[in-house]
Amino acid sequence: MGTEVVFDDRMSDSDALLWNIERDPKLRSTIVGLWLLDRPPDPARFAERVERATRLIPRLRQRVAQNPLSIAPPRWEVDPDFDLDFHVRRVGLSGEGTRRELLDFAQPLAMQGFDRDRPLWELVVVEGLAEGRAALIIKIHHAISDGVGLVQMTSELVETWRTPDPTRTVKPMPPLPEPRYTGLAGRFLDALGYERRKQVGRALGVVETLRETLPEAIRDPLAAGRELTDALASVSRLLQPVSAPLSPLMKERSTRVHLDVLEVPLAGLRSAARKAGGRVNDAFVAGVAEGLRRYHEHHDVAVEKLRMTMPINVRGDEKGHHAGNQFVPARFEVPMQILDPLERMQRIGALVRQQRSEPALPLVDEIASLLNRFPAAVTSQVFGSMLKGVDFITSNVPGPPMDVYASGALMEAIFGFGPLSGAAANITLFSYRGSCGLGVNTDPAAVPDPERFRGCLDQGLAEVLAVA
Repeated sequence: MGTEVVFDDRMSDSDALLWNIERDPKLRSTIVGLWLLDRPPDPARFAERVERATRLIPRLRQRVAQNPLSIAPPRWEVDPDFDLDFHVRRVGLSGEGTRRELLDFAQPLAMQGFDRDRPLWELVVVEGLAEGRAALIIKIHHAISDGVGLVQMTSELVETWRTPDPTRTVKPMPPLPEPRYTGLAGRFLDALGYERRKQVGRALGVVETLRETLPEAIRDPLAAGRELTDALASVSRLLQPVSAPLSPLMKERSTRVHLDVLEVPLAGLRSAARKAGGRVNDAFVAGVAEGLRRYHEHHDVAVEKLRMTMPINVRGDEKGHHAGNQFVPARFEVPMQILDPLERMQRIGALVRQQRSEPALPLVDEIASLLNRFPAAVTSQVFGSMLKGVDFITSNVPGPPMDVYASGALMEAIFGFGPLSGAAANITLFSYRGSCGLGVNTDPAAVPDPERFRGCLDQGLAEVLAVA
């Protein structure tokens, strides 16, 4: 992998929050990736590749170990009963092998919860698609990683060549990880030690912050007071509960999902965004917003604003970083009645920049730590109040710009389906070799006519692309 990833032995507080809120099944955090292949991957090569990946990526052989009394986030421990056959399957698609049939097959997988006594991932090779094609479905729990981290982890499964070079030196198979058995008393003491070290580290961080900021605060107490007030207001905005979605149309919620896909050219989004003085994400979200406006208009429902959640990547530029989730779920209201696509991109770009500058962003893990102190039922209720009032989610994940292969099979397209986590829809953009695959995940209780919804999104994105 290009960037060194550090795999800690324990979940971060943010990862643990995603794990704990699943007491409410409507808040399940399952990520599904769909790779469309020009042919089935070579079985022997693929088996070797997956085996190697499970030895190089610790999370693929680790299960979650809860701590007594929940005094610390859960640990990641090697599953002593790990069985690769449980996690990897090869199936044949019935019917004519259409893309719609493939998505229908993937939907129950996306809805099912994980076996919490095993590593939190599944991989299904699907053969029998039209014209001899195949697909790869990857299902992973959000507590393991976010979309960007998932790309880095699954890079161990792909290659940049179809046929191996016989002169290439093959690295030896990495050794198997050793399971470590920890009794109840040992887990309790380990959790106490972890919490002590964490609190000491935070206290030292506060002291260091005071050392750096106190002289300036003495010189300009009014400015220091404003900064403190801004930080408290930012935390309040991040945690503010909402009673209901803003959409009068997409209000109901269930545990079901409907999956769909769209494709748009990356160059077109980039060109449209450039004309608006913004980024690709501004054009993407502007197209989705117009699609949602058209969907409501089709149902004769006027809507001024919708509440959107967008994960903001907080990974730094350092050489290595810790595995797990490195994002902040920013919630904000998006105006729906800006008809000019150029103005819409500019307004959305300004809103996103405002969210990225929120003072509360560096405090997310501390906030998650506070929420995790409550019993799981209370945490689900508190955090659920923040999530179930969200109308839609957008996410933008950069993928490889060049052709990649899965054991001899060319990846023709890649789609990612983010979890609904209480929202009516999640639209995730995954860029790959000049194209953007949009994974559209909707709750049938909120969107009973998914084909109409998809058509409206298509029209909204086409309008933005026409700017270019």
